[in-house]
Amino acid sequence: MSNNTNIGTAKKQANKIFFPVQASDRNFSSPVTNAQWAQIAPGKVIVATEDRAWLYQPCSADDRFTKPMEGAGGIATTSKLLDGAIAAAKYTVNSKVRPPALTATRWVWRLAGFYHLCYPTQQLMEEAAIAFGAAERWSLEEWALQKAKEEKGHDLLALLDIKSMGYDAEAVVKTLVPTAAMTLIDYFTRSAQDDDPIDCVGYSYTMERLATGIVDEQYIQKVEGLLPPNTHATRCLRVHSSVGADAKHVEQTVEMVAGLTPQELVRVARASYETALLCFSPPRDGYISDSKLQQILNPLKLSKSL
Repeated sequence: MSNNTNIGTAKKQANKIFFPVQASDRNFSSPVTNAQWAQIAPGKVIVATEDRAWLYQPCSADDRFTKPMEGAGGIATTSKLLDGAIAAAKYTVNSKVRPPALTATRWVWRLAGFYHLCYPTQQLMEEAAIAFGAAERWSLEEWALQKAKEEKGHDLLALLDIKSMGYDAEAVVKTLVPTAAMTLIDYFTRSAQDDDPIDCVGYSYTMERLATGIVDEQYIQKVEGLLPPNTHATRCLRVHSSVGADAKHVEQTVEMVAGLTPQELVRVARASYETALLCFSPPRDGYISDSKLQQILNPLKLSKSL
């Protein structure tokens, strides 16, 4: 899962993760059979080949890319399509709001966000798997069950990290509930509990894709350099990074999605776009200040005797 509060870093890294998404590209001359496309929002279509993808604006109702996509997708093209949807969200938001600089105090806030993002994942994926199985969508059922297994216990890592920072972890996550994290979880919950829970695939892909593009060993070391000595508070971060298992999970999801029907693939691409919009958008209630955070956290410090 990606740390959605790090919007400034995410937007900066998105240029490295993704290709530029152009406003339109109507001179595309390759055969339709070599491309995949998905309408991610009214008037916005992502078109992808094995080599690139772009944001396309249909000219008319007869435009080839307004018609339903047909045929199976390839792994490379599917990857470009999903990444294109995420990149389109980054350019759509285009916010100039920047988050406050990371500090040790703010790291506790982000760990609380990690906890709330991780806590419901296992149960929601298990619920999605039941729905997929009931509909005899076996590849999706297997994928959801695997996700439930992979995410088991990650919320506990966040609690261990908060405790390592010297705070009562359970009290911290009860007190600190970042709006941005809860907005994402609300989207995830509605997706997983829908009659057709396929949107949870796009949610999961986006969160893991952003995590692998943003968080590497250098970033982790930077975080650790801000923390007090002998603090071990990056366990959850490492799991959700390019040095953890998320890179492999992204590859596996793309392989699974490439085997879905065109209609299902469009749903996944659209959900990837919608999830990325939430990730790249600043919190509606703004960023809490370090001084306010410290006031909240002071009563939650653990006794040194513990």
